[in-house]
Parts: sequence; structure tokens; C-alpha cells
Amino acid sequence: MIVVMQKGASKHEIDHVIQRVASLGLKPHPIVGEERTVIAAVGEKREQHKEALENCAGVAQVMPILAPYKVASREVKSQPTVVTARSLRIGGGNVGIIAGPCSVESEEQIMATARAVKAAGATGLRGGAFKPRTSPYSFQGMKENGLKLLAQARDATGLAVVTEVMATEDIPLLERYADVLQVGARNMQNYRLLEAVGKSSLPVLLKRGPSATMDELLLAAEYILDAGNSQVILCERGIRTFETHTRFTLPLASVPYLQAKTHLPIVVDPSHGTGHTYLVPRMACAAVAAGADGVMLEVHPNPEAALSDGYQSLNFRQFDETMSLCRKVAEAVGRRI
Repeated sequence: MIVVMQKGASKHEIDHVIQRVASLGLKPHPIVGEERTVIAAVGEKREQHKEALENCAGVAQVMPILAPYKVASREVKSQPTVVTARSLRIGGGNVGIIAGPCSVESEEQIMATARAVKAAGATGLRGGAFKPRTSPYSFQGMKENGLKLLAQARDATGLAVVTEVMATEDIPLLERYADVLQVGARNMQNYRLLEAVGKSSLPVLLKRGPSATMDELLLAAEYILDAGNSQVILCERGIRTFETHTRFTLPLASVPYLQAKTHLPIVVDPSHGTGHTYLVPRMACAAVAAGADGVMLEVHPNPEAALSDGYQSLNFRQFDETMSLCRKVAEAVGRRI
């Protein structure tokens, strides 16, 4: 249910409703808006719950939440959520750019990339220290040494570090070095991991699984929100279809669809969504035109020598050109990079 407080409801009245929701065996999620506070009451709903809450002082209205995802729904929060982490800002008319290599490979590689993407206008630095690979014989990442290099690059450039978490036991380690925890496509429905990052103080970037529906993605986000973390970014990175001309199929219609259903910001990853460098710049521009709150791009000093995903990575010149194109598109649709 949604408990809509009256305009000007006092803190005492809001706190009382929150306590009342909890006493009914429901989980309260207060959301403070520009004009009024809304409290999502999540759990098994009974008719007497609605009546009990309607009788509380300061309550304007009690309504059911129709969407299967509760806290993520626009029914609960009509204003878009803006997620910030250091220099990175996703949402609120701002298109955040997260760029960097698929994997951290060396100090020289990550420092050069961080400086190049920062100079071109990126505000977030991506880079995998722990890498989920299909083959156990492929490069698995530099692990903590990679995290240290990411933190070193952040200190030198001011870029917010976005890196993937693969296991619940790794979260305390990543919290020491990262600014945003990325839950990869393979782990979108790893519910223990979702609950664990939901208890973190860091924002979470949640990638759509290659076969996941929109409802499944939003319900995965709900696990994080329900655990207490309101700073969630959704990421469209393409889905698996019958097509073979791209690595995945990148459905950009998901951007306006999600924006109609949820208040959470949406980032698009055209590098994974296409799997081919020559397709990435135009699809990045298309993502901006579709209304994406951010774009996530793979960038490498020498893609031909990359230890992973070089075939879909931009070099520094290509990234700079892509940023120029994206800025023009953003300006045309009333957004800013």
C-alpha cells in the first residue's frame, strides 16, 4: 500500500505512521518528495490495514500498489531518483558517462585510460577487478590489486569508480575502493547478492540479465531497495535473441518504457549491447536520444591488445569522437553531458 501524507504533515505524524506500519507487520519505506511524504507499506495486505492507516493523523490517502515491484514503482515515487557518487551524477536531466576498460590490466593501462576519459568528459571510471568469464581459463581479473589501481586512478582524476561485485563476501573489500557496486548480468537474479548490496551504503548499478524481462529486472531492483539501499541504477546491456549480427540485441525501447514504470535512473551499455566497436558510437547517441540517464562505454588504450572485450572497446580517439556526437544529441533533446 501507499500511504500519502498531507501537505505540511509534521515529523511527529510521519514518524507515527511509520511506526504504525511496522506494528501491522508491514515494512515501511518512507519517501520524502518535494511537496509531501509518501510511505510505502510493503507486505501482506489486509483490509483492516488500510482502515488503521487511514485513521492516523496527517494521512491524506491510502492506496494499493498495483505493480508487482513496490518500492521501485512510479506509483510510490513520481519524481525521478537521481544517483550521485563523487563526480558521477545519473538522472535529473544529466547524462552521466561511465567509461573505462573491461578489465584492469596494469597501472599504465588504467591510469592512461582514466586521464583520457576524464579529459573527454566522463565522470565515472569503469573497470573490472573481478571478472566473471565463461571459461575458467580466461583472464579472471587482478582482484584486490586491480581495486587498488582503480582507487589510484580515482585519486589522480576524481572519477567515481564503478566495478563489479561477484560474491557477498567480497562486498566489504570493494567498499574500501569502489564508489558504485555493479551487479553484472549473470548475477541479476542472485538474490543473496542483491540483498547484500542492498545493505551497502554505496550505490548499485544493476545490469539486466541476457534473458530477463522488464518485470524481472525491476523485481531484482526491488530486492536491493527492500534491503534499504535507495541508490539503484538500472542498466540495459542487451538481451539474447536469434540475431547473430551483434553480440546481443540492444532494445532501446526499454529506456522510455522503464522511465514510465519506475523512478530509478537507466543507463545503457552499447559496448556489450552490440559487441562491435564500429556500432558503439551511433548506439551511444541513440541511447541519449531515447532518454537514457547515462551511457556506459568500454575504452582501452590499445583494444587489439586487450585481455578481454577488445573487439567492442573504443580507443581514446574514438571515445573522444563519440562524446562529441553524444553532446550534440543531448543538446538537441534538452539534456546535458
